[in-house]
Amino acid sequence: MSLAEPSAGTRGNSNDHVRRHNLSTILGLVHRTRGLSRSQLTQAMGLNRSTIAALVSELVEHDLVREESAESTNQVGRPSPMVRPSSTPVGIAVNPEIDAITVGVVGLGGRVLRTERHQLTSPPTASDAVRVTAQILDGLRPELTLEHRIAGVGVAVPGLVRETDGLVRLAPHLGWRGEPFAEMLQQVTGLPVWAANDAHLGALAESSFGSGRAVSDLIYVNGGASGIGGGIITGGVPLLGTAGYAGELGHTMVNPTGIACHCGAFGCLETEVRRDRLLEVTGLSSQSVGRLAAALASSTDPRVAAEVTRQLDMLIVALRNVVNLLNPKLIVLGGFLAALQSAQPARLRDFGRNSALAASFDCVQIIPSELADDLLMIGAGELAFESLLADPAGFPLRSAP
Repeated sequence: MSLAEPSAGTRGNSNDHVRRHNLSTILGLVHRTRGLSRSQLTQAMGLNRSTIAALVSELVEHDLVREESAESTNQVGRPSPMVRPSSTPVGIAVNPEIDAITVGVVGLGGRVLRTERHQLTSPPTASDAVRVTAQILDGLRPELTLEHRIAGVGVAVPGLVRETDGLVRLAPHLGWRGEPFAEMLQQVTGLPVWAANDAHLGALAESSFGSGRAVSDLIYVNGGASGIGGGIITGGVPLLGTAGYAGELGHTMVNPTGIACHCGAFGCLETEVRRDRLLEVTGLSSQSVGRLAAALASSTDPRVAAEVTRQLDMLIVALRNVVNLLNPKLIVLGGFLAALQSAQPARLRDFGRNSALAASFDCVQIIPSELADDLLMIGAGELAFESLLADPAGFPLRSAP
């Protein structure tokens, strides 16, 4: 069955439903690849060229894609025009953390156009985070409304977020419990808002635009100021769990004699592998976290080497469990975990190779995030674009003034 062909359960639907489905499929392909030729779309969709031309023209009319002349090729015949994402639609990405609130403007194709980071001296309440985010958006909105159309707002939350309505059940490092953050931000900004766990969104971004583009089984592990989280793609599909809370890798027990965690257990991964300890031994502040990888790699201080080794050994315990349980092709490390890996890359590369279950470890690669600092912005942007990608024909030609 081709991508454009309705299944047996949808054959009775109207032509309009099929048209909307095809528009969604084309826009999704162009968005994820950042550009395909009309002939490539024709092949992928299994439709004739005139139908593809009509569908692309409708997306052009809605200013969701643009067509460009193709470069000359050695193939016989006229080159097929390239179809690329339009720069007009944007999603607003928000990432509240204990030390800062970051707001990004993300275009179709997973391109981060701009970021604004508001540094904090203490973890924000949900109300504080709404107020700061709204202030940043108010500053950006005059420029955005002139040049772009806002599809919505996606929020990457370091905590448990209920999939059905974006309620933040628990973000312990922020001190949020039962906070309807998406609803609160929507009321203040007047924009549609969706929220999800930051690591889940990181896995989605890495799978769509990063090192996991051709990988159907991957795990993204995020290390941030608020701890450690995991996002899982299995068989090409996000693994969310019943209510969306799957992937809490930070609460894997790695040290039975370790300290108490806020979750009530002892020796959790995020109590043993922590960004603040790495900043402390390198003498860096949270504002200079971007220099952490270089500081760890260049340090000759034995205290730094010892802390890196200790944290990597604890991370290995958690990753061993993940590999044995899920047998991923790829493990992607983001945030400070990428810096930790780069300090002693062989330690993670070689772990598990001589174990009794070595076959699982032979299959897996452990690499830093290709998207690096843009990853959570791109992931939150994907959340903002979900409705647009699902129904391009329903996206208004102009945003409200």
